[in-house]
Amino acid sequence: MPFNRNGVLFPRRINGAYAMLSRPSDSGHTPFGDIFYSQSPDMIHWGHHRLVMRPTEGWQSTKIGAGPIPIETAEGWLLLYHGVLTSCNGFVYSFGVALLDLEEPWRVLHRSKQYLLSPQALYECVGDVPNVVFPCAALCDADSGRIAIYYGAADTVTALAFTTADALLDFAKSK
Repeated sequence: MPFNRNGVLFPRRINGAYAMLSRPSDSGHTPFGDIFYSQSPDMIHWGHHRLVMRPTEGWQSTKIGAGPIPIETAEGWLLLYHGVLTSCNGFVYSFGVALLDLEEPWRVLHRSKQYLLSPQALYECVGDVPNVVFPCAALCDADSGRIAIYYGAADTVTALAFTTADALLDFAKSK
């Protein structure tokens, strides 16, 4: 199997198979990145690789990668993902949200054009690696729909942001 980064398992099997999102990579700090879907019958052998998303303009023009475990909703899988912009001051990591089909998660139903969060606060802009917000984990309260997003800030601290599933769905669908 090739080098991979940002491997994230779905919280349940899809169509009887384990499912994962990842970003094929080289052996270094990959200067490129697309998100791919793959599946496995046993969590050892992975195949049926499918392209999910490529970087687009603006805040995610250099590379993208999956973040926390996708969140299942009635409308599809909510995927928080990071996007990287190469600026004159180096990389800037922000994050956005996409909605993937429940049964065919390689199909993107909606994808935010704008970032959901970008480095703005001092603790996000100054640290071991400046200008980074990187979604790492998300906890969803199924009863209220409230979501806590844990994210790395400047590769120095862990921060926490709150939202709701409805707000993320609306943001993913916004133009």
